[in-house]
Amino acid sequence: MFKKLVSKYNGIKLNYRIAIAIAIGTLLGILLPGQKWIGELGVLFVGAMKGIAPILVFILIVNSLAMGKTTLDRRFGKVFAIYLVSTILASLIAISASFLFPQNLQLAHEATTSAILPKGIGEILNNLLVRAVSNPFEAITQANYIGILVWSVIFGIAIRNHANESTKNLLNDCAIAVTAIVRWFINLAPFGILGLIHSATATNGIGIFKTYGVLIGLLAGTMFFVTFVVAPLIVSFALKRDPYPLLIYCLKESGITALFTRSSAANIPVNMEACSKLKLDREFYSVSIPLGATINMNGAAITIAIMTLATAHTLGISVDFPTALTLCVVSTIGACGASGIAGGSLFLIPLACSFLGISNDIAMQVVGVGFIIGVVQDSLETALNSSTDVLYTAAAEYNGWIAEGKPLPRRFR
Repeated sequence: MFKKLVSKYNGIKLNYRIAIAIAIGTLLGILLPGQKWIGELGVLFVGAMKGIAPILVFILIVNSLAMGKTTLDRRFGKVFAIYLVSTILASLIAISASFLFPQNLQLAHEATTSAILPKGIGEILNNLLVRAVSNPFEAITQANYIGILVWSVIFGIAIRNHANESTKNLLNDCAIAVTAIVRWFINLAPFGILGLIHSATATNGIGIFKTYGVLIGLLAGTMFFVTFVVAPLIVSFALKRDPYPLLIYCLKESGITALFTRSSAANIPVNMEACSKLKLDREFYSVSIPLGATINMNGAAITIAIMTLATAHTLGISVDFPTALTLCVVSTIGACGASGIAGGSLFLIPLACSFLGISNDIAMQVVGVGFIIGVVQDSLETALNSSTDVLYTAAAEYNGWIAEGKPLPRRFR
């Protein structure tokens, strides 16, 4: 009986299972809001994905380099450039949206946090360098992907040049085993998403839309514009092809899961699986995906820009466009360097506000507003960031395929 149920479950496409889980989770959140054990399914799922992601990334990168095939070829330069250009464009769009639709925030009480907030761009860059060379075991346990990237490259090159074949084979077997574990977790994603939806519905309902509906609408509208207009334009420029089939694929395979996990780190294994289905080079995407989770900050740039300029407008501070653009570029750099901080982009708001002379007390109230709307803002932000990691990775590799005369997969031609 159990085997039949498992077989029927696996016989349904994952996206359909997720859609069913969303519907059931929403219904249970409305009818049974007090059943917190249902929400624990989401806690367990996100915890498991966050736990395995750093190990997966470290082992895959080390294995790829150790096998002696991976080189930092043009694809890495292309995807790095796309990540940075897209984030700057997202900043520009967010600034424009803020000027077109200025927002007023309801500021009342100071938000409290135990996080250590950056005091300037110099401190952020210093922290970035420190994190890059932190203890490798500490980097893995704390999901410090800058450190993981640096140390995995070092270990991979060292093993390739000095280890014997049996060690390399063992490492390859470990990579296969960890990948299998990740696939098991992904297969159980509908249960986790059901729990996450139940918690979100039971806790927030639609109350946040009454107070912060316009602000949420501006954030969501800007992120949708970047997702469905800016990102396709970038991909179209790279591939000279209709970008929307590839975009829709990335949103289905990566964006939906990221929408509910609200964690780029937790979604790295999902993105790895999505790239595998696209027949991309694992040696490439095993590096580009965690790199994207660190520096591809489209959603974070939008959040920082809109929330900071909304604060300025609320306080009656006049901000010219060049100042706003400079402010957002600095904040974007900060978002890349501080991506491991709890709260993500929200904790870069005080830094951005400080450039406009806004006090930390006021800025922390804005952070508090960010947490209130986070169930929507953070979900959309993560979905944008994570899905474009796959999108831009595929665009960078397919660009090389086109140059070599190699045909793209049929559905993307």
